[in-house]
Amino acid sequence: MARDTSEEAWAHARRLLDGMSPARIAAAQARFARMDSVGQRRMADLHGGSADALEISPNLWAGVGLVREGAGTALVGSYAEVAERIREYSELGLSEFILSGWPHLEEAWRVGDFVLPLLAAPALVT
Repeated sequence: MARDTSEEAWAHARRLLDGMSPARIAAAQARFARMDSVGQRRMADLHGGSADALEISPNLWAGVGLVREGAGTALVGSYAEVAERIREYSELGLSEFILSGWPHLEEAWRVGDFVLPLLAAPALVT
């Protein structure tokens, strides 16, 4: 979830979270707890089924895992912040990323139009 500013991106994440009722979160978490998936267990460990403290690392949001099955987090921030996080993960050895968002088409356009060009440009040295 990338936007012009970090504030706009986090506001979008909050809107998504506001759309998740506590009952829906509890039902999803109960279902996930019955799964044998190690990835699912690790996601639960990140957020503990709670909507509090979902930023688990700079610009890394675990909120989607409250109701969505499987291992998944979201990068949230300004276009520059998201590009910088992707660069950092790449430098750590990650070579493939699944960049998705909600709504899918609009987020795909944002990443393509505003994040990918930043990744194609050489990193700025400050």
